[in-house]
Amino acid sequence: MKALKIESEFSRRIKYRHKTFWTGEGNRDAIYRTMNANDPIEKWEDIENWQRKLSNKHNSRQFAIKHSCNVPELYWQGRDVDKIDFSSLPKNFVIRPITGSGGSSIYLIKDSKNLFDGKSYTQQELINSMSVVIDKHPNQEFLIEEFVTDEKGNQRIPDDYKFYMFNGEVACIQIINRLSPSRGKTSFYDVNWTPLPRVQLNYATGENQQAPKCLDEMVRAAKDLSRAYKIFARIDFYATHKGAVFGEITPTPFLGSAFTSFGNKLLISKWDKYCKGMI
Repeated sequence: MKALKIESEFSRRIKYRHKTFWTGEGNRDAIYRTMNANDPIEKWEDIENWQRKLSNKHNSRQFAIKHSCNVPELYWQGRDVDKIDFSSLPKNFVIRPITGSGGSSIYLIKDSKNLFDGKSYTQQELINSMSVVIDKHPNQEFLIEEFVTDEKGNQRIPDDYKFYMFNGEVACIQIINRLSPSRGKTSFYDVNWTPLPRVQLNYATGENQQAPKCLDEMVRAAKDLSRAYKIFARIDFYATHKGAVFGEITPTPFLGSAFTSFGNKLLISKWDKYCKGMI
């Protein structure tokens, strides 16, 4: 007889949140409400489950700026991709849509090559690729941003530092040494950079690594954003030669899937202690 797979409590809560956030008439409209760093907090919080707005990467950038975080320089934003002046862009840059997950339609362009797939792209090929996405999604836009360096000043696929946060409390830090949007190696640490057992299984196990030089800056920024966001979120940063740089906020990481028994216990214990009763 095949053993029944028991869903973890963390997975159940994340799936419930995803359903609550996005199922129902008008629920997805929140993600396209454009916000600005200068907007008062009351405007950010003017709808139920207002955190949905921050699944828009433009809005999450603005929220990070509002809370004094460094963000990548923004070169261009919009839907009319035929009007992008590539001659005004630096040699290396990043293209990403304002909504979506899993690295879809993201281009890390270095010397005309996308480091995520190893292919070279002409300007017209990039425009054509973005146009396909925009034609399918009438509210979609693209950001063209700074290609951040690592702490040594190198431009490569950046390591992701992912902070699992509960109303200002760090549960764990995941680092992903990425090879592509879906491939790489990972390891986990507590707030003092003591190695932890695996929390999530989507990436192969990597070796333990030294803490980034800007770890303290990352922790402070993650705590500030988390207190403002209030409910559980994963908050991502890059370690650059200019210090900690904000990446994005994810309310439903991996849609709650593939978390280990250790990870489930750790995250649920923090949820119940620091976000009790919150979605």
